Amino acid sequence: MKRTRKPIAALLLFAVMFVFCGAAFADESAHERRIRMAGELIREMTEQGDADALGDVIKSGKGVAIFPSVTKAGFIVGGQVGEGLVFLRKPDGTWTGPAFMGISGASFGLQIGAQSVGLVLVITNEAGLRAFTGGNSFKLGADVAVAAGPVGRDASAATDGTAKASIYSYSITKGLFAGISLEGSVINQNRDANKAYWGKDMSAEAALKKPATDKRVASLIKDLKALIAKAK
Repeated sequence: MKRTRKPIAALLLFAVMFVFCGAAFADESAHERRIRMAGELIREMTEQGDADALGDVIKSGKGVAIFPSVTKAGFIVGGQVGEGLVFLRKPDGTWTGPAFMGISGASFGLQIGAQSVGLVLVITNEAGLRAFTGGNSFKLGADVAVAAGPVGRDASAATDGTAKASIYSYSITKGLFAGISLEGSVINQNRDANKAYWGKDMSAEAALKKPATDKRVASLIKDLKALIAKAK
């Protein structure tokens, strides 16, 4: 009988931990969950072998949009949708924001399956900056140029002022699709999430002028700095 006590005690401890962890996440607001998941994605990307390339591009860019979970599913006709947040990076290395945004779009082709994609968009120039701080929404590929983020030597070339697109995309894919197409996707401001975070109605332009010094995003900003530190 004594031999069974330890496994039972371990199971009980695990159950208690599961309940408390579940309760903690249940207490999160939508924007708090988005911030936490964004940090998890940035840390995961930092652990990749080619993280230095992404660090290089972010270091030389204007800011980042982080969409922790863009869900894509379809049979013949597919679609994608996700929620994220944007930070801008000043030349002195300090950050501003966040502004909360969503991404949605449709794609066509022989697609069967579903996936969740962790997506980071790097804003490389003034045109990309205007897209995120301008109106309520904009279309990737139509209103502003988007391309797959460069890696290796290509990343070094993209940081010397010769970026081929206003927005570079990087993703970590989980699921059945090999990748994600962003052409035609729409990015729109999430005014409700901005209001919930800032405590008042706030446009993306206004939110992205505010220093990102709030303790709620301190860990995420630290994660972004750690990723940039990977740059060569």
